[in-house]
Amino acid sequence: MHCITSLKKYALFIVTPMFLMTACSPTPDNTLSSVDDNGGYASDASRIEWINNDVISIADAAGLVYNGAYMRTTHTTLGTCATVGTDTTSGFTHSLVIRFGISIGGTNSPNDDCTCLDGRKRRGTIIVSYSGRYFDFGQVHTITYDNYYINDNQLTGSVQTMLVDTTVTGNWHYNVVVNDSLNMSPDPLKSQFIVWNGSLDRKWISGFGTPDRGDDAFSISGNATITRPNGHQFTFNISSPFVFAMNCSYAQSGIATILGAQGSRVLNYGTGGCDANAQVSLGGNTVFNFTLTK
Repeated sequence: MHCITSLKKYALFIVTPMFLMTACSPTPDNTLSSVDDNGGYASDASRIEWINNDVISIADAAGLVYNGAYMRTTHTTLGTCATVGTDTTSGFTHSLVIRFGISIGGTNSPNDDCTCLDGRKRRGTIIVSYSGRYFDFGQVHTITYDNYYINDNQLTGSVQTMLVDTTVTGNWHYNVVVNDSLNMSPDPLKSQFIVWNGSLDRKWISGFGTPDRGDDAFSISGNATITRPNGHQFTFNISSPFVFAMNCSYAQSGIATILGAQGSRVLNYGTGGCDANAQVSLGGNTVFNFTLTK
């Protein structure tokens, strides 16, 4: 009898702290514990895809007029410290070379930043290789970089675009294969690479009728994979096109299913407007809001 009573007391001693621990456990709030889910891959994808659209837009602006002086004064692109050169005569492959950090008759070098008309700093070179005329139907443009930086972030790799439809003015349609890396650290000893690989569909949805890149906007659909600086990899299946405007630093709208080691997520950049707001849904019911970073 004494033994039974002691066991009851011991059981009560164990159960009571467990009850207290349960009663004191925190209730879930609107925060995300994972740095990947908490704006990580969403910010990285928004940042590098905006830069990809920027590069393609710069190349198209240069290819449209083949005239650096015109671009410096008319497009919100180059500013006064960049040059545009072309080679359309040497063999089958043509080239378009856009150099930032070099001013006509000035003392700038390719290693100097060029503060462009959109307020962003660029330096280095964008190189576009193609054949035929720049805007021929089915024309393939291969874009590469030579020490190209935007706001001290280096872009490497390549983008390949193919113009598949020019029949609707203001809604030019491209197939894009992207294999880019963006180094988010200005310190070469502390590289932080975002790697963006995918097959995308790009439409020029506004601003085509004006020479000002500031009113241009593009919709992006398709599939891509992003590898974050921490090595974690996520696949983006875009179900509602991402919309990027050249006068906004963030993705303005769009929805994608994100697949990674932690399972499936739904990323939503919103329904429009230039803001840093986005959200991710887990399990279809739990929605978390967060702020994108540039």
